[in-house]
Amino acid sequence: MKIGKYTIHTVDTGYFHLDGGAMFGIIPKALWNKRISSDESNKIPLAARSLLLTSSKRKILIDTGMGEKWDDKSRIIYQIDTTEHSLTKSLKELKINKEEITDIFLTHLHFDHAGGCTEYIKDKLIPSFPNANCYIQKNQYEWALNPSDKDRGSFLQKDFQPLIKEGLLRFIDGETQFDDEIKIMVFNGHTFGQQLFKIQDSSNTLFYSGDLLPTAHHIPMPYIMSYDLQPLLTVNEKRNILGKAVEEDWTLFFQHDPVCITGKVTIKDGKFLVKEEKFKA
Repeated sequence: MKIGKYTIHTVDTGYFHLDGGAMFGIIPKALWNKRISSDESNKIPLAARSLLLTSSKRKILIDTGMGEKWDDKSRIIYQIDTTEHSLTKSLKELKINKEEITDIFLTHLHFDHAGGCTEYIKDKLIPSFPNANCYIQKNQYEWALNPSDKDRGSFLQKDFQPLIKEGLLRFIDGETQFDDEIKIMVFNGHTFGQQLFKIQDSSNTLFYSGDLLPTAHHIPMPYIMSYDLQPLLTVNEKRNILGKAVEEDWTLFFQHDPVCITGKVTIKDGKFLVKEEKFKA
């Protein structure tokens, strides 16, 4: 896909599993299980999918997945699978070296979004992308340093503290236009200072949905994750974005959907529905 000066590539960084009830909040299993099947422990498969935007001057990575720093116990708990796909493998397939990445946009600092920012080399924890400026909302970083008991387990300091030590972390304070094609938008329902990205030219708009709309199954308004800190705000944020997506014919990028990469939405009988989907090969 090409938008403005950027060629856009999907980057598969691996797969993992989370509790289906947590992913769909108040929605009964009898309903969400029709959309996505769970295993015997009630967990559902999820992708850790990122985007790479390349131009003549920049190579921008949006989110870095779960990374490779997991111990065996954690890999079992989250059923992490990087056998076929990982951030390193996917970039290699695109013939991109880690040293070539100029910028990293982090939606937020949860481990499934920022885990690939750092890696161990000979037992030393270092930034995975030594030449990349890493952009995060200032209040998200501040929250990650002192999270609530509810979301403390979602933040791992080793994913982002080395970026500060090496002078690679850059703070953004609120919404901003990064360049002609990339607008950074702020959402606070899932976590404080989640930044999502509208990538647009005169012909196309791609919206990086992050954890506002983690899968195509989260399009219906009540389908809200239990992980969200402010679920009522998430509902309002969803309604606003989906309304614009219908009105302006946006393509939505689903970061965590295991099979559906992108989709467009429509309204039928007052409800938002996916009308056009692109599935992984």
